[in-house]
Amino acid sequence: MKKESVVIERTLNAPVSKIWKVITNNDELKHWYFNIAAFEPTVGFEFSFVGKTEEGIEYIHLCKITEVIKNKKLTYSWQYKGYKGISYVSFELFEEGDKTRLKLTHEGIESIAVNGADFVKENFAKGWTYIIGTSLQKYVENNKP
Repeated sequence: MKKESVVIERTLNAPVSKIWKVITNNDELKHWYFNIAAFEPTVGFEFSFVGKTEEGIEYIHLCKITEVIKNKKLTYSWQYKGYKGISYVSFELFEEGDKTRLKLTHEGIESIAVNGADFVKENFAKGWTYIIGTSLQKYVENNKP
């Protein structure tokens, strides 16, 4: 099975400390990501949320935080309730003056792609491009501290 990953990088007009808060604080996450009942940037913390396809099909996402390096990296597992496979999502932050380069990596997609067309790499690339390149970027750059 060929390894499948999606990597999205964007430079955001905000310092690392603000980006870290936006990707690890549940009150902030709700504005640009998904509506998660509870979220704590602590290794072992489990969270879930519902995501919908354009056709309205709902999938329950099950996640568990596996790595936290404050202001640098957040990684969690990503799988779907009732479906095969597990993948991992990492947010890495790099200071670039008063801006932050964010690198999102979603790896292991091949293990969940076996579940059908909704789980192919192209759909993840499209979704993450929107989430990081549009939703997060607009939220961060339009909501100054």
